[in-house]
Amino acid sequence: MGQVRSVRVLCEVAAQGSFSSAARELGMTQSAVSQHVAALERECGLPLVVRGTRPLELTEAGLLLVRHGRQVTNRLEVADQELAQLSGRRAGRLRLGSFPTALTTFVPGALAQLHEKHPALTLTVVDDHMQGLAPRLLSGELDLAVVYESPVLGDDASRLVLVPLFDDPYRALLPAGHRLARSRTPLRLKDLGDETWVGGRVGSAWFRILQQECRAVGFEPRTMLATDDHRAVQSFVAAGLGVAVVPGLAASHPLEGVVVRELARPAPTRRVAVARLPGEPVAPPVLAMTEILRDQTSGLAGAGRSRASGVRKPPAAGRRG
Repeated sequence: MGQVRSVRVLCEVAAQGSFSSAARELGMTQSAVSQHVAALERECGLPLVVRGTRPLELTEAGLLLVRHGRQVTNRLEVADQELAQLSGRRAGRLRLGSFPTALTTFVPGALAQLHEKHPALTLTVVDDHMQGLAPRLLSGELDLAVVYESPVLGDDASRLVLVPLFDDPYRALLPAGHRLARSRTPLRLKDLGDETWVGGRVGSAWFRILQQECRAVGFEPRTMLATDDHRAVQSFVAAGLGVAVVPGLAASHPLEGVVVRELARPAPTRRVAVARLPGEPVAPPVLAMTEILRDQTSGLAGAGRSRASGVRKPPAAGRRG
């Protein structure tokens, strides 16, 4: 247990960037923090921090230990939560992460239902883009996350347990006066190939899915403006500054001056899921929220329901799924 406490201290040093800040956060003296780190270094036989740097930097060994240590300490915190629930000392907690368009559509209703069923549960909600959610789960910062996946995005979520929710096909956003705004037939991506586009920032997960589909039909979207704020995307389109193609959830509440058009199949699509760390047992709040999210999205308007069901676990060690 002494080593576990020292690992907790090292993780806090890494998070705070200095011994003094970690000491304040932990309610310890700076000397005690330094002693914990020194004890770990003796145990490992390797230096863990680069002393004299500001902010403090970790060595390769220190980074490795913090990466694993965060997972270990998170599991111990989960155990502490469950023991507290059993003893009646605490009602438990849930730290939920989500990408923005889920937070503005179906997640609030799910949170309200969870609060109604478990009013004493402590809830923390983290708003982050897709590229930040998987690392936060893997580091132990989150208990659960609403995520999306696509073959275009690679293996970012391959180490997580995924429970599918629904498919979210992309839709076109056009200025109200656009020549294609009144067409009754679904648009093809290539119909927009010569247009000026409003797109996502470099590295945006949602925009990478779209770019790949555009390239597959023979063009690169010519973006004039780039933002990951979907309300801003709609505002730019309403002002006539370009067209956009966004996930269906982002087109759920169009602004005045924006016409939403369906895309011909196969359209760019992202698969929305709820993700958690692998391993058993699963904390009761995580199970409860997962079931509520599945219930909330079972008839979600504006998104194609996925035929996938059940739980997709990460591949076994040494194998690729």
